[in-house]
Amino acid sequence: MPGTELTVRSNTFEDGEPIPPSAAHDFVGGHNQSPHLAWSGVPAGTKSIALTCWDPHAPTSVGFSHWVRVNMPPSLEELPEGAGTERGQWQDGITDWGEQGYGGMAPPQGDAPHDYIFTVYALDAEAKELGLDDRTTYAKFRFLIRGHVLASGAITGTFAVEG
Repeated sequence: MPGTELTVRSNTFEDGEPIPPSAAHDFVGGHNQSPHLAWSGVPAGTKSIALTCWDPHAPTSVGFSHWVRVNMPPSLEELPEGAGTERGQWQDGITDWGEQGYGGMAPPQGDAPHDYIFTVYALDAEAKELGLDDRTTYAKFRFLIRGHVLASGAITGTFAVEG
């Protein structure tokens, strides 16, 4: 992504380390509770913040999207644990679970740990200006933000279902 780098961190997990089962989908016995996320370094001119969570190792040809949230205010610097189902002035797009809001991890049992990349984007436009809304998918999001990313940053956690 063009632009500068945001610093993204979590109180729930360390970058490159396992994400606790509480964040996993209830499909695999988790609580579907989104992890705490915080970011800094939002540049001047930012009109909205967006967030995605994507698993590039899902057994599909395109990975699996677990969260698409757009139109967070530029003054927002963190989301508490469990905020993935909270409503606010933001909008949650459609995940590959086919639902809005955070959808936790559920890699196939016995797979090597999958990576879950939580990326925060500082955008130079509000969601409605870019055509982003509560029906936005990860692919549509990535397409429509081209040329509008002022900064981005990510934190990656891992998760596996014991087999």
